[in-house]
Amino acid sequence: MLWSLTKVLIFIALAAALTYAASFIIETPGEVRIAFGTREISLSPIGFLVVLLVGLLAVWILLKIVALVIAVLRFLWGDETAISRYFDRNRERKGFDALTDGMIALASGESRLAQVKASRAEKLLNRPELTRLLNAQAAELSGNTDRATQYYKQMLTDDRSRFVGVRGLLQQKLKEGDTETALKLAEKAFALRPKHHDVLDKLFELQSDKADWTGARTTLQAKIRAGALPRDVGKRRDAVLSLADARIAIEDGNETRARDAAIQANKLAPGFAPAAALAAEQKIRSGDKRGATSILRKAWNAAPQPDLAAAFAAIEPDETPEARLKRFQTLIKSNPAHAESKMVLAELMLAAEDFPAARRALGDLAETDPTARSLAIMAAVAKGEGAPDHEVKAWLAKAIGAPRGEAWTCENCNHVHAHWLPTCENCKAFDTLEWTMPPQTPEMLASSAAMLPLIVGALEAASEEPQDDPVEADAEDAEIAEDIDDRRAGAA
Repeated sequence: MLWSLTKVLIFIALAAALTYAASFIIETPGEVRIAFGTREISLSPIGFLVVLLVGLLAVWILLKIVALVIAVLRFLWGDETAISRYFDRNRERKGFDALTDGMIALASGESRLAQVKASRAEKLLNRPELTRLLNAQAAELSGNTDRATQYYKQMLTDDRSRFVGVRGLLQQKLKEGDTETALKLAEKAFALRPKHHDVLDKLFELQSDKADWTGARTTLQAKIRAGALPRDVGKRRDAVLSLADARIAIEDGNETRARDAAIQANKLAPGFAPAAALAAEQKIRSGDKRGATSILRKAWNAAPQPDLAAAFAAIEPDETPEARLKRFQTLIKSNPAHAESKMVLAELMLAAEDFPAARRALGDLAETDPTARSLAIMAAVAKGEGAPDHEVKAWLAKAIGAPRGEAWTCENCNHVHAHWLPTCENCKAFDTLEWTMPPQTPEMLASSAAMLPLIVGALEAASEEPQDDPVEADAEDAEIAEDIDDRRAGAA
């Protein structure tokens, strides 16, 4: 609206200026004299301007005639396209004007005008490599996907526009949700332009969605070579892909491939807990317990994590609680100040029924960084030490309202996963799961509070029953503590 008003004002100003100039010239007295040799011509000011304009027009016509004569002579001398080129110049100029107007209309979001200008440019220019793209994008802007598809397919016949055509069809299939066809088109686009960043991203995303980890690794290497991904990030993602490939190999029963892929993942990212746990499992299968221990100790030193503790326990599954406690000391001492180390040591002390030592191992973790797990351990410790039921209930009540603790959480959408996965279950993003504290939503806290009477009621019922065997009673308490974690995991 403002631009239209501005154009009207400019037009009025120009008209007023021309009117004033014309009236000024007409009213100006005197004459213009042109002397040529012995002849002299006198003209009024307005007459001189008319003669000047007519002269300029005559020169322009003369130049056109000269150009036509030259084109005819060239034709006679053997240039068969000389005359057609002469008459096509004006047509070409109009075509490029229409092409320019169409691009401007497309950028402005004027789909109807863009289509009109694109069609006109197509008729005038006869340059399909230029006009097909404009026509396709104008059709897409207006919602005419069938017409856009036709133009994109036509672009496949020209080497100069083939990649653009494939990419246009790829975008259409992605919008339609046809990932099967989109994957094939992405592979074709990758073959045409192996260093195109957007194509590499789309191909990697589609391969990840289809769990084509072998293809995804090839694409990842291409992204690193193209400079689309830092090498350190690429190395980490290569480890993730190797780990995912190892899991697929396990499902397929291919033990050799599973072992090689798991060990490769661990080499690429020694501190990556899921890779270390699976690599250790493969070492155990092959009888290399020392190798499994070394892998897990390195990973634990980098970042202690429950999966690592479970894998370390699996090295000697039939050992006594005392032997396991002694063996775990070699693991825990590499990172003793970490909260996970303290809780694992306290749980081992509980299993060995050394409740005071379990309390010392946990330290002040339940007060400084309370989680459902650390508070449940304190409840078990209190019960094992013979504390009154109200004290045990107090610890359990705190556990219900406390944060769940660290979990595999998607950094992209904050979705919490029970186990590590290469892609998020919720948003499908690749390599976004981190072992971290998930955000506590009001819904999670409300559901936890609603379960408190059930837990306390179960504890009261258990306390009213006679318990002759203290070992059996401790086992029941441990089951209650585990039930808290299971219920909170379900609520999350």
